[in-house]
Amino acid sequence: MGIFIKEIRSEKELKTFIKFPDKLYAGNRYYIPALHKSEFITLDKTQNPAFEFCDATYWLAYINNQVVGRIAFIINHKYNDINNKKYARFGWLDFIDNENVLQKLMQTVENRAKENNAEFIHGPLGFSSFDASGVLIEGFNELPTSFGHYNFPYYSELLEKIGYKKDIDWIEYNVKVPDEIPENFARSAELLKIRYKLHSAELKKKKDLAGYTTQIFNLINSEYKDLYAFSELSDKQIAELKKEFIVLLNPEYVSIILNETNELIAFGITIPSLAKALQKSKGKLYPFGILRILNALRKNDTVDSLLIAVKKEFQNKGIHAIIFNDLFHTFKKRGITNLETTRELEENNKVKQLWSRFEHRQHKRARCYIKKL
Repeated sequence: MGIFIKEIRSEKELKTFIKFPDKLYAGNRYYIPALHKSEFITLDKTQNPAFEFCDATYWLAYINNQVVGRIAFIINHKYNDINNKKYARFGWLDFIDNENVLQKLMQTVENRAKENNAEFIHGPLGFSSFDASGVLIEGFNELPTSFGHYNFPYYSELLEKIGYKKDIDWIEYNVKVPDEIPENFARSAELLKIRYKLHSAELKKKKDLAGYTTQIFNLINSEYKDLYAFSELSDKQIAELKKEFIVLLNPEYVSIILNETNELIAFGITIPSLAKALQKSKGKLYPFGILRILNALRKNDTVDSLLIAVKKEFQNKGIHAIIFNDLFHTFKKRGITNLETTRELEENNKVKQLWSRFEHRQHKRARCYIKKL
């Protein structure tokens, strides 16, 4: 049984690359297909602004003319230069339960990494922190968040078998939204506002939110810069992210905290879960995918916590409590009963302390692997 590895060189092959997981996970109740159009834009060198500082190659694995695996090789030169590293990344890894297929795919990216003088290869990672990352190692019977990546249990087992080691883990929580906001939680949030002369931005329309997007991304760049594998977002990347996400965001599900001079010092962004809508849409936005998404944004009992950031001088002061006190009022009004957190670094104790005030469970874990070349 020969395994043939083919480099992607055409638009048709790239579409096959994008759609392979849909076939691999056909019938799986926890798999969420990525929107094909969005994936194509991300992977297309003429459309993704990350290619200003990234190089990438994609491959498919075949057995008897049937696709059995895929993988991407990425070098983020900006990340390497800023952090003085010689790292390559692998991403978009999917494969059948076959060690030889995985071995062939990983050998291919390792060889390309060596050709580019990389000393380590780690992943799964994308071009930026807004791309899917990590191999799921716990929570195989849980529905991922809206933009989460699902995989079978054998992924981690086989990666470790061929010599890949844990580099870092991300964890996720399900938090039960209380019927009533605990009085001491709300009171402490108000006291923090008084102590540090803070107030919440009034967000009624999308244009109100749009006025803060530049400050939001500037805060992401300044406060995420030391996070694992983060690469500063360029102006063009920010412009694309604004276009992609602003249409999905409801200002009611966003909290923006300002100081006495109306400077943004913290924010939290949540979104009604799109997981079930994306499952039903099967990667297609039209004709019905967009309608399912719009319906999920209007009527839902679950939200995903997408992004949160606090300016450095306000960290360790309890600002997270102000953000979620704001958001819990919306959750109560909109009938939200569950909050799903997106992947947080396992050592993020500040967020752990926040969830400890509510009924919660840590139900998913994903891992980034690394190998010395």
